[in-house]
Amino acid sequence: MRTLEEVQATLEIAKLKEEDLLPTIQCLSFGDNVSSADYCLMELDETLCKHIEAGESLVIRGDKDERAVLCSSNKTYDLKIADTSNLLLFVPGCKTPDQLTSSQDGSHVVHAQIWGFCNSYWELRKQRPKLKKLKRLLMENPYEGPALGGQEENKENRYTMEDLLDRIQASEEELKVHLETIHACQIDGYWRVLDFDYEMKLLGHLTQLVDSESWSFDKVPLQSSLEELAPLEPREMIEHCLNCYGKRYTENDKVFYALHEDKVCRGLALMLLQNAIKFNLKEFQDVWQQSVPEGMSTRLEQLKGVALVDRTSRPETISLLRVEDLPEDTVERFNHLFSLREKWTEDDITPYIQDLCGEKQTTGALLTKYARSSVQNGIKVFNSRRPVAT
Repeated sequence: MRTLEEVQATLEIAKLKEEDLLPTIQCLSFGDNVSSADYCLMELDETLCKHIEAGESLVIRGDKDERAVLCSSNKTYDLKIADTSNLLLFVPGCKTPDQLTSSQDGSHVVHAQIWGFCNSYWELRKQRPKLKKLKRLLMENPYEGPALGGQEENKENRYTMEDLLDRIQASEEELKVHLETIHACQIDGYWRVLDFDYEMKLLGHLTQLVDSESWSFDKVPLQSSLEELAPLEPREMIEHCLNCYGKRYTENDKVFYALHEDKVCRGLALMLLQNAIKFNLKEFQDVWQQSVPEGMSTRLEQLKGVALVDRTSRPETISLLRVEDLPEDTVERFNHLFSLREKWTEDDITPYIQDLCGEKQTTGALLTKYARSSVQNGIKVFNSRRPVAT
């Protein structure tokens, strides 16, 4: 242990005046068997510091073949190692100037032991959750309705919330939001996504009931719907369908749903498009309008992010292109889009890149970085900055 006299002698050699320094002199020494591999340091922003101080936890998620991410209860962060030329010391007993007391007169020595050291630390950067894998896992065993008499339901590839949190690189809140987005529901404690044909069957029952009862689409009674459709489908599935395609509200202690016109029209459009590579646009619009419930109006704006219109072909066509089927990586996404179409208008490409935007980032900024603009027939279009293999 270094004494006060040894410290004063060192100050004299260094030509430092003792009176210019704080009276508390902290001497650091390495503990036994200290190694750089003993600890990892992580730099946290103010939000995450408060998260930890409040007793909340942070979780590192990722399979062996995935780059690890860190998740709080509601956000996802990329983990990146940052090297530093300075040696970072882990000294639990060390105090900062504002923690020191001036109760003692004159200089005095305090000893603190170094527990570990590092030449790097984990740097966090907020990123989009990686949710594409979620739909893929749930589609291994989609729910096709109750098993028919004598048949046994497939019990393989079913996932609880804990299973999904172990496999999906997202926070719990982000995961729950996406489960709702893809119309997943809990059945016997497992999260399941509905088979598309079965989901459309439920929606068909519902819209036909509304039409036969002459109900307003803005006021569909829950209890009456369950009673009328119970002989056809499980009550839980009818209510789930109402939650997917409508908004729940209460009036005079009774529960009603206001069906969302855009969601209903989009669902029926997907049903028409899923089995066709391309559809004559005019014919599609006619069939689409005939397929939706009376009183609802179809508009191409309802299909942003799920279908692509080709105005350059003769006749004009429409085809299925869902943003959820595109690559999650930004560079791969742009490469894929430009392999499908050489030149894009901003209106056409925006629905397919909007989800790539980070905080305070715009689609315009993404296009500036990953695409080249030009004017074609008086219209601004975007194409790839590099040759794209088709």
